[in-house]
Amino acid sequence: MKHVAVLMGGWSAERPVSLNSGRGCADALEARGYRVTRVDVSRDIADVLAKLKPDVAFNALHGRVGEDGAIQGVLEILRIPYTHSGVLASAIAMQKDLAKILLAAAGVPVAHGIVIDRHEATLRHVLPPPYVLKPVAEGSSFGVVIVKADRADPPQEVGREDWPYGDKLLAERYVAGKELTCAVIGDRPTDIIDIQPVSEAFYGYDAKYAKGGSIHVLPAKIKPKIYHEVQQLALKAHRALGCRGVSRADFRWDESKGEDGELVCLEVNTQPGMTETSLVPDMAAYAGLSFGELVEWMVEDASCDR
Repeated sequence: MKHVAVLMGGWSAERPVSLNSGRGCADALEARGYRVTRVDVSRDIADVLAKLKPDVAFNALHGRVGEDGAIQGVLEILRIPYTHSGVLASAIAMQKDLAKILLAAAGVPVAHGIVIDRHEATLRHVLPPPYVLKPVAEGSSFGVVIVKADRADPPQEVGREDWPYGDKLLAERYVAGKELTCAVIGDRPTDIIDIQPVSEAFYGYDAKYAKGGSIHVLPAKIKPKIYHEVQQLALKAHRALGCRGVSRADFRWDESKGEDGELVCLEVNTQPGMTETSLVPDMAAYAGLSFGELVEWMVEDASCDR
C-alpha cells in the first residue's frame, strides 16, 4: 500500500484546526490499510519530506503556508504527488481580493469590496454600514469584524498593536440572509448545506469548530432554482480558480431581495476542514461517500502539476 505523509499543524492561526483535520484523516487512511506518517509541519519540512520520501502527501494544513501555494511549491520541487489544489489556484484563492476578480470575470456574483489598510479602517467608515472587514489572506473567520448598521464609530479592534492578521483588509458590503455552502469533489458539485450558527451572529470560529456550534441543514431547504444555481456557481468557481481535488464555495442568499433573492459567493476554500464538525465530510456522507472513502479518493487523486 502507498506510504502517505499527512501534513498537519504548521504555524498559521489555524494550527489547532489543522491538527484535528490531520489526525482524523491519518486515522481513516490507516484504517483503510495505508502506511501513514503524521508530519507536524515546521520550517524544515523540505528536509523532512526529502528524507521521508512518501508516495503521496495528504495536505491537511489550513491557512498560510499550507493553503497559499507555499507548501504546494515545495511538493512540486520534490515531485511528491499531493492532494487538493496546486500552486496557482491555492495562492489566488487564499488572496481574497484577487480571487474575487477572477470569480466576477467568470460570472460568479461577489459582494462589492475594497482593499484598505487596517489603520485607515479605524479612522472612518470605509463603506456605508453595514459592512464586513476581513484579512485578505486568512481562513476560519480569523480577524473578521462585522460593522453593524447602527455602529456610529469605525471599528478600533483592527488597529490594535497585537493584531496578527496583516495590515491589508478587505472591506465588503454586508450581505444578509442564509449561509449556504457547496463542495466540489473531483468535478461534481455536492448537495448544499444551510449553515445555521447556534449562538453567533455569523459562521465564526466557534460556530465552525465547537461541537454543537452550528446546525447543518442538509439538503438546504431553499427554492429548487436557487439550489441548482448554487451548485452550478460552486462548480464554475472551482473551475475559474483552477481548483483540483476538493474545494468548497460559501454563499449568502438574501431571499428578501426580489423574486429570486440575491445570491453572492463569499469565498472558495481550497483546503476545506476535515474535522468531525466540518462541512465537506457531511456533504460526502450525504452523497454516499464515507469519511474513509473520501480521504482514500483524495489520496488516489493526488498528483504533481496540479
